[in-house]
Amino acid sequence: MKRRHVISYAALLAMSAPVWAQSYPNKVIKLQVPFAPGGTTDIVARVISEPLGKVLGQSVVVENKAGGGGVVGANETAKSAPDGYSLGVATVSTTAANPAINPKIPYNPVTDFTPIVNIAATPNVIAVHPSFPAHDYKGFVAELKKNPGRYSYSSSGTGGIGHLQTELWKSLAGVFITHIPYRGAGPALNDTVAGQVPIIFDNMPSAMPFIQTGKLIPIVVAAPQRLPQLPNVPTFKEVGLEPVNRMAYYGIYGPKNLPKEVVEKINAGVKKALQDPAVAKRIQDTGSLVVGNSPEEFAAQIKAEFEVYKKVVDQQKLKLD
Repeated sequence: MKRRHVISYAALLAMSAPVWAQSYPNKVIKLQVPFAPGGTTDIVARVISEPLGKVLGQSVVVENKAGGGGVVGANETAKSAPDGYSLGVATVSTTAANPAINPKIPYNPVTDFTPIVNIAATPNVIAVHPSFPAHDYKGFVAELKKNPGRYSYSSSGTGGIGHLQTELWKSLAGVFITHIPYRGAGPALNDTVAGQVPIIFDNMPSAMPFIQTGKLIPIVVAAPQRLPQLPNVPTFKEVGLEPVNRMAYYGIYGPKNLPKEVVEKINAGVKKALQDPAVAKRIQDTGSLVVGNSPEEFAAQIKAEFEVYKKVVDQQKLKLD
C-alpha cells in the first residue's frame, strides 16, 4: 500500500518560490494606496509606479482603497497572496499611528507585512493662523504655557500621524492644547487657514502652498535639517525636542512571507527608478526627500515608529473618539 504525502500550499509555495521568483514579474502588479487620490501617499505612488514598471518590465497599476484612516487598504494588502503581485504603500498612519491607538486593527503592523523599501520621507510642520499672537517657536510655547487649554489644534483624525505627533510634542514640551479631529487632512487644513482652529501639525506638501501665500505661519519642522524652502524655521532637534523630529514615510510593502528574491527585485527596481533625476525631482517637488533604503532598514523603521507612538498613546492615555 502506497503512502500518500500531503503537502500544504504553504510548503509547496516555499519549494517553488525560487523558481517562479526568477521569472517575476510576468503580469501586472497592483500597488494599493490606502487613501483617496490627491494626497501625498497617492502622489508618491503614482510618481514611482511608471518608472518602476519600466524597470521590472511589467505595468505597476495604482489602485486607491480608502477607509478607516488607511486601515481598510492596508488590511487588504496584508491578506493578499504572498506572490508579489499585490503590494501596498506603507505610511506612518497605517503602520504606526493607527495601530498604536486602535486595539481593533485587523493586522499587526510589524509581523503581517514584508517591508520592501522606503521611497520617500516627508517633513511635517507645526503652523499657525496669522492671527496667533506668536510667530516664532519660543513665543509660541510661551503663549501656550501662559494660557493652558485656551488653544486647539486640528488633525486629519484621531490616530493619524498629525494627532499622535502633536501629542508626542505636547508631552515633551509641557503644554496643553485641545485636539480637534477632522475627517481628513484637507478639511483640517481648510479650517486652520480660515482661522477656525489656530494650530495644525501637517505634512509639508499640503501646508506649503498656504505658507508661501502667508495664510499659515510655520513655527517648527520635523526634518533632518532646516528646509531650503523655510530657512528661518528651526527643526525640533534645534529646539531641544529631537524625539519629535520624525518625518512621515511612504514605502512599499507586501503581505508577510514574500519570497526574498521578489523582495530584492522590487527593492532594486525602486532604487534604480529613483536614480532617474526626473523621478527624484518629482518627489522632491512635493516637499519630500528621496530615501530608497534596504528592506531591513525599512522594517526597523516601521517597528521603531510603532513603538514610539504606542508609548505616546500609553503616556497620554489616548483613546479613539
